[in-house]
Amino acid sequence: MTKYIDIHSHLNLEPLKSDHEGVIARMVENNVSTITIGVDYETSKEAITIAEKYDFIWVGVGLHPTDNTSEDFDISKYETLAQNSKVVCIGECGLDYFRGADETTKEKQKEIFKSHIELAIKVGKPLMIHARPSKGNMDAYEDALDILENYKKENNFLSGNFHFFVGDVTIATRALAIGFTMSFDGPITFTTDYDEVIKLIPIESIMTETDSPFAAPVPYRGKTCEPYMVKEVVKKIALLKNMTENEVAMATFENAKRIFGIQ
Repeated sequence: MTKYIDIHSHLNLEPLKSDHEGVIARMVENNVSTITIGVDYETSKEAITIAEKYDFIWVGVGLHPTDNTSEDFDISKYETLAQNSKVVCIGECGLDYFRGADETTKEKQKEIFKSHIELAIKVGKPLMIHARPSKGNMDAYEDALDILENYKKENNFLSGNFHFFVGDVTIATRALAIGFTMSFDGPITFTTDYDEVIKLIPIESIMTETDSPFAAPVPYRGKTCEPYMVKEVVKKIALLKNMTENEVAMATFENAKRIFGIQ
């Protein structure tokens, strides 16, 4: 069977958490592995608890930029979690300006993002980056890349992935220049907005994800998104890259193994 990987899911969030056995069974049936991502300290711990039960699930630990008002960020707690062998990345972390963040909010997000970067450097693990710009803008990407480019000057091994990538060709080119990858989700199956950038990015720098339980792809729109649906993302990338589904699935799995060190 073709192996698929969903490099960004939230098995630790409802409603997936309540249908745990069903979600896992559908992953097994479709030969799908996943990295399940924490959005704060408690969900990061939950992600580890889930992953420790299965050899095809791994974890990201971090504080989502829009969740920093509900948690006093303590990087030492995340460093402890990051020591777990199931943890393969730091995040999701980053910058989110979508709902019109003011300058104070932006500065707080940047400082917490920098802490995640420093943790990633310390523990030698890649970043899982959330960057969501304001409408009609690329501002969150531009700020995130400014920060990352600065860190790369003295930490060339620093790596990571921009999850749920919605950047343009210019942003993608900057991300590629520092050796970062980009992953795509369900929306690529029902809009042409991402076609140009997917065609531009080398397959070696592309990964697949669902961000489940959010943003289900066609033909599942309106339903709860699950990791097994990543196959639809693979199909659309294959179409855009003039590749077979199996070629894309194999390439993106190899990319995940290389970036996240999974086996």
